[in-house]
Amino acid sequence: MPPMRIQIAALTFLLQAGLALGADGPVVVLTLKDAIGPATADYIHRNLELAAAQQAQLVVLQMDTPGGLDTSMRSIIKDILAAPIPVATFVAPSGARAASAGTYILYASHVAAMAPATNLGAATPISIGGLPGAPEPQSQPQEPDGKPGKNSDQTKDTDKTKDTERDWMSDASRRKAVFDAAAYIRGLAQLRGRNADWAEKAVREAVSLPAEEALQLKVIDLIATDLPDLLGKLDGQQFTIAGQIQILRTRDVKITVIEPDWRSRFLALITDPSIAYILLLLGMYGLLMEFYNPGFVLPGVVGTICLLIALYALQLLPVNYAGVALIFLGMAFMIAEVFVPAYGSLGIGGVIAFVIGSVMMIDTEVPGFALPWSLIAAIAFVSVLFVLVVVGMAVRARKRPVVSGSEEMVGAAGEVIEDFVQEGWALIHSENWKVRSAVPLKRGQKIRVTTINGLVLDVAPDDTITREE
Repeated sequence: MPPMRIQIAALTFLLQAGLALGADGPVVVLTLKDAIGPATADYIHRNLELAAAQQAQLVVLQMDTPGGLDTSMRSIIKDILAAPIPVATFVAPSGARAASAGTYILYASHVAAMAPATNLGAATPISIGGLPGAPEPQSQPQEPDGKPGKNSDQTKDTDKTKDTERDWMSDASRRKAVFDAAAYIRGLAQLRGRNADWAEKAVREAVSLPAEEALQLKVIDLIATDLPDLLGKLDGQQFTIAGQIQILRTRDVKITVIEPDWRSRFLALITDPSIAYILLLLGMYGLLMEFYNPGFVLPGVVGTICLLIALYALQLLPVNYAGVALIFLGMAFMIAEVFVPAYGSLGIGGVIAFVIGSVMMIDTEVPGFALPWSLIAAIAFVSVLFVLVVVGMAVRARKRPVVSGSEEMVGAAGEVIEDFVQEGWALIHSENWKVRSAVPLKRGQKIRVTTINGLVLDVAPDDTITREE
């Protein structure tokens, strides 16, 4: 055998041996459910690193999502593209979907698979204004002679559709967001050799596909009924990762399922906009109670912890900080109503600023990442009650008689503690006061203060007060 053939045979043997050595690695299964957010991105990032450390031969990302945040989606895609092992995204079980951000992740994966009765698509960035995509022009109606009708209702509807499309495309921010998303998903499609035209259509027109049609259009690579079926179909497939050839040996392989741990669950909890919003309010109210009662400690500790957790969660979410500023301003106005009673003007203004800030705070329309109106309304209602209580207390306090200070001494009752003429001593408010009277007074006689002259009180007998037995 010629030397060159010997070398080629040796290299082939070594390559096959190396591949065989790597074929015993486990398959790691990660689950992606519900909306994609910061917690999801952290979960995928950490466990892709863990799978690489375990020398896994494949990571299966089992997905069922309505979409999610753009920043979190792009973070997951970066991790998939940089992974040293193949990643297979599997839309399952039957009835699941990979909508919006899930479509991008599916396109970015080394293997795109779906279970029967699943769907993908609707990948238009919906945070740009609420329309899922530019409406398509409708065909004009035809007259019997084949010419377009000019006065029919369908023609008018078509004209309205075209006007809507022109209005939609006239918004520069919308165009930029859609064009950027379309270029991004087209690049992913070209990288993985999938249908780039349909990917762009999914962004521009928000179209969707069931699994069977997605396979026919080469949007996905295969359809599998469940995880064992998927692994059986992937057995023997070859991938080039970081310049190295990897051949999967996934039939009867060890499967390691990694569920979200406490860190992922905690991050998912605090990055829920409703939870972050409540934590923000608890933090502000806790610090307020501590300022009212210095040294009470507990409200300050709880408030500080809640406020810091809320601020950490908000910096991970798409937050409009003008809305957060309005919330703080509204709280400040409501607090000022307590100290400077303005008969509701500060308090009502604070409630209005608070509600507007709450509506503005989360700057996205992605499902699962919006503050529910019911929560905003409930907290606004409680705030209105708070303002009404404060205003009512201020009005009642204004009508109440003075109960402290020098003004309160006039009319106060007391008792003479020694017989005297003109000046002597009396017990008033459990204190000994020097008093002056125009008539002689005897020890134990009831008196009432009429005027105050420095530290001397002018008193008069009070026959209406009976002595206690």
